[in-house]
Amino acid sequence: MVALVIGCLSVLLGLAALTGWLLEVEIIISIVPGFPSMAFNTAICFVLSGVGLATSMETGKPNRIVPVIACGLAALLSGVRLIEIITLGRRIHNVDMFLTQFFVSPTFVEQIRGGMGPNTALIFLITNLSILFALYGKRSRGQLVQELTSYIVITLGMIALAGYITHAEQGYRWGPYAAMALPTAIGLVAFGCGLLARSWWMLPTNRAQIPLWIPASICFTSLIVDLYTPLGVANGILYVPLVLTALWFGNRNAPIFFAVVCTLLILLGFFAVNHAENEYWREAANRTITAATLWLIAIFVFYFMRNSQHLEAERIRFSALVRTTPDAVIAIDEAGRIMSFNPAAETMFGYTSQEAIGSNIKMLMPEPYHSEHDAYLSNYRRTGEERIIGTTRMVSGRRKNGVVFPIDLSVSAVVGGSSKTFVGIVRDISERVRQEERMKTTLAQLEAYTADLERSNHDLDEFAYIASHDLKEPLRGLHNHSRFLLEDYEDKLDEDGVRRLNRLVRLSQRMEKLVNDLLYFSRIGRQQLAVKRTDIGSIIRDVATTMELLLEERHAKIVIDGVLPEVVCDAPRLTEVFRNLVTNAIKYNDKPLPLVSVGYLERYVGKDGTTARNVFYVKDNGKGIAEEFYEDIFRIFKRLEKSQDSEDGTGAGLTFVRKIIGRHNGEIWLESQVGIGTTFYFTLGKKREGQNAAA
Repeated sequence: MVALVIGCLSVLLGLAALTGWLLEVEIIISIVPGFPSMAFNTAICFVLSGVGLATSMETGKPNRIVPVIACGLAALLSGVRLIEIITLGRRIHNVDMFLTQFFVSPTFVEQIRGGMGPNTALIFLITNLSILFALYGKRSRGQLVQELTSYIVITLGMIALAGYITHAEQGYRWGPYAAMALPTAIGLVAFGCGLLARSWWMLPTNRAQIPLWIPASICFTSLIVDLYTPLGVANGILYVPLVLTALWFGNRNAPIFFAVVCTLLILLGFFAVNHAENEYWREAANRTITAATLWLIAIFVFYFMRNSQHLEAERIRFSALVRTTPDAVIAIDEAGRIMSFNPAAETMFGYTSQEAIGSNIKMLMPEPYHSEHDAYLSNYRRTGEERIIGTTRMVSGRRKNGVVFPIDLSVSAVVGGSSKTFVGIVRDISERVRQEERMKTTLAQLEAYTADLERSNHDLDEFAYIASHDLKEPLRGLHNHSRFLLEDYEDKLDEDGVRRLNRLVRLSQRMEKLVNDLLYFSRIGRQQLAVKRTDIGSIIRDVATTMELLLEERHAKIVIDGVLPEVVCDAPRLTEVFRNLVTNAIKYNDKPLPLVSVGYLERYVGKDGTTARNVFYVKDNGKGIAEEFYEDIFRIFKRLEKSQDSEDGTGAGLTFVRKIIGRHNGEIWLESQVGIGTTFYFTLGKKREGQNAAA
């Protein structure tokens, strides 16, 4: 808002000066008779710069056109004037003459004479360039450039004003060139303030905490005293307050900026007046020492502000951490009085921070801690003995409503000067204690379940013993007596009696197989595996050798696809797996030449996209299995075809296969097409990715 107002005032000042030129009223452009007048191109620069400053307050990109054009023209006009002064000298005013010849009579131009001074041209050039840089550069850098530029502009403008007040022409006239007019000096000081206000608007965190007129007044007063004091007297002390005002600025570079301003003022005070030749070097040394002292102070202030900002940032981060942590953080003094009480502590104990701060920490403790705490603190102050500090203990806390609950307490001591502060971090462990109690209960139940399981296993062992001896004994008796009857009385029995005795023999044999398979199935899950590195190829060759008679009878053939690896397994159990799979592949095969293929895949990809590694397979060209029976075939004693022969199996073979593979931490699955054949796949030790197979 301030920058916008000052921009508008600058436009009005320029328009007023242009009006004075057009109406040929000298008092308007000089204010004080006999003082230098504001040049025509200076008035134009005020209008353009004011428009640029006012319109640059809009942040949208489409609104940059106006400030860019206005500031660009002002910078171009002032830059051309500077080049003209440097290359052509002080008497040439081509820019002014070119602009005024269309609007002002030559007589009035000759009466006013002069033109834009070099100090004025320099100020307009750097101010408009800083606005352009702020519009297109990084925000932080734009702020820095604008703030530094504003200090320089204010300083140069105040130097000119001081020159008018003290009648020191060197303040507003640089050498033999055109001078800065009084209204120009006033307008440039105001414009510098507007530029500073815009830089603070860009980054509000760098805004000063004191009004700008305070350092400006110090600067102006110091310059006046400096100009009217003998050069031999060190007046640099007057600039110290100006450097120290940087402490109230958010920007830590402010003391460096002020040191630059003070150095310019000291140089102006030195060169603005004449001095005796024999005193020149003594006075120069005096001003050098003064400037060095100010820079030393500025550097000290700079580092102090930097450290203060770092400390403040750490304090803010720590405060935010304390406020947001889920644990209670409580600080007490050496007397046990609470100094800080974070929101988590309020939630945990039920007290507000206003109620807790200033009270004794005992209010948060149940007995016996409540009564013992003062004695502990007294003993610590007397002996320095630490029983709690630096450790984490499980104690009890007391809420405002009197409820006692378990807490984890960690206490540390923080030394600050001659005093100590104790910081306690408190965590409510009520839920953890409840979980521990539940775990103890669960553990007791688990121990009871384990005892029941051991008892059940013992009963199962007893059952296996009974089944293998007592249950099988009557079966053998039935079988033997039936055979005896057939042998001794077959010629005395009719055909139906013989048929029934033969049926009884077959049923007793089948019953004995079922009992044996059931006992074997129970032992598979309870006996330890005798694992060792085994060549799977040798297992297949052993299986083929033992099944040689069956292979000849069925005209079947076993083929090994590729090379089979060595694996760590229980060799006898894995032999049984392959024997069962190969036997089924031959037995349930309706082709004249049954073919069984055994192989190994490093990577398997199923039809549903699931994958597995290190997969064995047994493939046949038999009848195939319908998909709805994929699970049924693994159930114990479940047969898809009705048994026609007492020598047929019991239907437990695939159940044994899956049990053995499961004991090897593997899984088994199959793919089959009815009338084409079946392939059984299995792994040892790893599950298939993306699928839970039966185990």
